[in-house]
Amino acid sequence: MIINGKELSKSIKEGLAERVVALEKEHGRTPNLIVVLVGDDPGSVSYVTGKAKAATEVGIRNTTLRRDVSITQEELLDIIAELNNDADVDGILVQLPLPKHIDEQKVIAAISPEKDVDAFHPLNVASLWLKQPCILPCTPKGIIKLLKFAGVDIAGKEAVVVGRSNIVGQPVAKLLLEENATVTVAHSKTVNLAEVTRRADILVVAIGRERLVTADMIKPGAVVIDVGVNRDSRTGKLCGDVDFEAAQHVASAITPVPGGVGPMTIACLMENTVEAFEKRVTNK
Repeated sequence: MIINGKELSKSIKEGLAERVVALEKEHGRTPNLIVVLVGDDPGSVSYVTGKAKAATEVGIRNTTLRRDVSITQEELLDIIAELNNDADVDGILVQLPLPKHIDEQKVIAAISPEKDVDAFHPLNVASLWLKQPCILPCTPKGIIKLLKFAGVDIAGKEAVVVGRSNIVGQPVAKLLLEENATVTVAHSKTVNLAEVTRRADILVVAIGRERLVTADMIKPGAVVIDVGVNRDSRTGKLCGDVDFEAAQHVASAITPVPGGVGPMTIACLMENTVEAFEKRVTNK
């Protein structure tokens, strides 16, 4: 089974569009997302363009604030402070990475946790680990949705997450724990990685190395979620962290790259924005 992230994300966005229409009728406005883009990195520009397109499809108001790479940290923090104080703004996203002269952690920490739709703020991260209500990080949230969409019963399964980043590896391990999986986190220092991955009923790979996981590293019948987005050194095309062509014959279900996790990340960002709006108008 090829797990179609495009299909699921389309369904999620259609449901969100209906919610947005209802919210506008009830509250007189629609959710409002502001994306801050510093510089003109091609990858960042592409991501931001995709987010703006999805927001428009759902009916979320969205604005991209483009700033030159020369912006100072203080100027960027001033922009965030203004957005935090703007009652008409529901979601704030600062596109990463930022230029080297800007402290990313300071910028992330400056965003109001209630408007932090990427869920990178320290208080949102802490709430996730403390099992408190919070905005969930987009990619890990999307991975759980993909597993359920594929009909995977996560409870009791052995899950292996390859990669321990703050953005994907660690939070998805926590969400898998919340679904009652038995979770192992493997990484660049793991000894005999193949032995660890072959134990997995659910294998999530988020390491950022093209085709790192080969077919012989996968337990027959396992479900494989490939988070990686790399440029194939042979063909120049996009590819994942898993050798998809070989792995699809071993796994019972697998996500493709592109068209798997990527669309779900953006769909969950839209969902987070709608949920942030709902929480704010409910609290008023």
